[in-house]
Amino acid sequence: MASRQVVQQHNGGEAVPGANKQKILGAEKKNRRALGDIGNLVTVRGVDGKPMPQVSRPVTRYLTNSNSMAVNANGVVLLDGDKKAVARKPARKKATIKPKPEEIIEISPDTEEVVTDKEKAGEKSSKKKAPTLTSTLTARSQAACGLSNKPKEQQIVDIDAADVDNDLAVVEYVEEMYKFYKSAENEGRAHNYMDTQPEINEKMRAILIDWLVQVHHKFDLSPETFYLTINIVDRYLAAKTTSRRELQLVGLSSMLIASKYEEIWAPEVENMVYFLAELGMMNYETLMYCPSMIAASAVYAARCTLNKAPFWNETLKLHTGFSESQLL
Repeated sequence: MASRQVVQQHNGGEAVPGANKQKILGAEKKNRRALGDIGNLVTVRGVDGKPMPQVSRPVTRYLTNSNSMAVNANGVVLLDGDKKAVARKPARKKATIKPKPEEIIEISPDTEEVVTDKEKAGEKSSKKKAPTLTSTLTARSQAACGLSNKPKEQQIVDIDAADVDNDLAVVEYVEEMYKFYKSAENEGRAHNYMDTQPEINEKMRAILIDWLVQVHHKFDLSPETFYLTINIVDRYLAAKTTSRRELQLVGLSSMLIASKYEEIWAPEVENMVYFLAELGMMNYETLMYCPSMIAASAVYAARCTLNKAPFWNETLKLHTGFSESQLL
C-alpha cells in the first residue's frame, strides 16, 4: 500500500497529486471495513460520490420495483435513472457445425474424378454384394445333395484310362463284363422264402449272419467273400426246406464255397472223420468202446456219408483190425 501511487479524488472529480502520505494512510484506515463485510456486499457510489446503502442480497438478483437497482449481463450496475431493468439473457447454445462430406478422389489411369460420400454410397448400393460364408456353404451343400442346377450335358470321365497299359485290368473287356453281370443279377436273386420254412424265422437268420461275421473276421477273409456267403445262404434256403439244427451247417458250407470262389487261399476243412469223432465224444455211451474202435467207426461213417463205395474193404480191415460187422 505504501509503494502505490495514490491519487486523491475530490468531489469536483479532479485529482490532486502530491498529497501528504500520512493523511492518505489515515483516510485508508478510516475507509477499511471488517473482513466480515466482504462477500455479497457491494459498495456502489452514486452520482455525487456518496456511498449508497448496502444491499444484503446478491447483486445478480434484481427486483421488479422501479426504484431498485439491477445488474445487466456484463456486470454493469444500472441506477434508478435507467428506464428499464435488463434481465439476464439466457445463455446461447453453441452452434454445432456439421462437417462437410469428405471428398474422395479416385484416380484412374486415364482420367481423374472427384466423388463425394453420397455418390460413393450410391455406387456401393448399386453394386452386387460379395458372397458371404453362409451363402457359399449353402451352395456347396446343395451341390453335394444334387439340388443345384446341373448343366444339361456333363462330361463323362473315363475311370479306366489309367489302366490301359495294365494287362491284369483287362480294360478292353470291362464294359462287356459289366453288361453280363447286370443282365444276370436277377437270375440268382432269392425270393421271399421265410413263409415256406416251418422251423426257422427272420430272427434265426439274423443270429446266423452275426455268427458268420465273427467267422469271417477270424479267417481274415475279403468283403466279397462275406457278401457271396449270405447270397448263397439265401438262395439255398429259398430252394430247400431246412431244419433248425442244420441252419448253422448251411451257413458254414456257404462260406466255404464263397471262399473257394473269391479267396486265393481258402480255409482248410477238417475231414469228415474228425467231425464224426468229435460228435462221438459228446455222448456218454462211447466210454464203453476203445479209442481205436471209435476211430474206425468214424471212418466207416464218413465213407457212408460221402457215398464212398465200397464202404469198407480189406485194406481198411487190415489196418484198423475191425471188420464191417464189428463196426456196425
